[in-house]
Amino acid sequence: MSPPDDGRAQVVDLEDLALDRGGDLLLRRALSALAPGARLEVRGRDPMLPIHLRAFCRKAGAALKSADGSSVAIAYVTGGAPTREQGAERAGAADPAEPGAIADRPAATWGLAPRGALVEAGVAPLMFPLADKDVVWCDDAGRLYAQAVAAQWDPATAIPWDADTNHAPEIEDAVVQIMTYLIENETAALLVPARFVASLHPHFREVMQLLAVQVADEARHIEVFSRRARLRRGELGLSTASGQASLRTLLEEPDFAEASFLLSVLGEGTFLSLLRFLHNHAPDPITAAVVRLAAQDEARHVAFGLGHLQRHIGRDAGLRARLAGAVERRHEALRQAEALDERVHDALVLLAAGSLSPSRIAEGHDLVRALHEDMHAARAQRLSRLGFTEAEAAALSNLHTRNFM
Repeated sequence: MSPPDDGRAQVVDLEDLALDRGGDLLLRRALSALAPGARLEVRGRDPMLPIHLRAFCRKAGAALKSADGSSVAIAYVTGGAPTREQGAERAGAADPAEPGAIADRPAATWGLAPRGALVEAGVAPLMFPLADKDVVWCDDAGRLYAQAVAAQWDPATAIPWDADTNHAPEIEDAVVQIMTYLIENETAALLVPARFVASLHPHFREVMQLLAVQVADEARHIEVFSRRARLRRGELGLSTASGQASLRTLLEEPDFAEASFLLSVLGEGTFLSLLRFLHNHAPDPITAAVVRLAAQDEARHVAFGLGHLQRHIGRDAGLRARLAGAVERRHEALRQAEALDERVHDALVLLAAGSLSPSRIAEGHDLVRALHEDMHAARAQRLSRLGFTEAEAAALSNLHTRNFM
């Protein structure tokens, strides 16, 4: 609402509406468009209007001049202090496709404001350690988040929990040991993004939402792996020292890019090969469904890790060297626990063999060896997508922990 061209005051007629019953809303709307020095004529029949107007104008920093008006109170309010909208800053644009919608470094004074909101001047700064677009952004984050939401599945209905599991006891023991191993790995895969999502500036909401769904995915994996492990056994298997040592290095990695690289590109990428292997050799429909659905989620986690790092590497010439250094440091830290624990290895061999027959065990052993080769080839391929040479990719893949994650 702008002042009339002839200089007359704009008019707000409150009729019988009192300021303390919603009239202040109409008055604020009119004042928000009033230029400093312009006049607003306020009319109304509420007997308390003159009193309420004086209090309102003191708070709003506006001048008030009353006029006689028989049964209708008439007052003139002159615009003075800036409104909340005046001096406010737009926090990017709600639609990430708009040019400049995603700020390179959103202001700390934007705080928790939704992207695209008008942020009132005077908001106290709220610091977020991850507030650099080149460090956190992924151009595909919005699509991956939409895909993640659409692909959510319910453990109670998506898995045939009442299917038969009438295989031999030693096969069930192998399943329990593998599920125990998967649970602790998925726990680490939950904790790593959960730690970083709290440090992320809310301006990058698609990435924040995607990491939050990733945490939810891992929580669901922990649930179904635990339920499968206890389906025919009262207790879980062995939590190995080597496995925990490997996962601890992920939890202790302080850098977002390096943690994403070690977890998503290398660890969860390697787990895709493992989950496919388990699906191919699952002894029952329940196990097959559990690992198939988990792999569906993990593939999305890997896609985000790759997309985020490809963009980051394109803007930071030194990042690739830092990622290689992270692999080498982790390899050194795990040198004493390099081999896959024999309990987990034996469980994989037995699952692939399907029985304790020597000839079948030999076949299962060869299949597990082929699994390691497949993991190495897939890791090297993902490393190549990040710009490592063929030789660099092969060398870094060979340094990845033998505990897979």
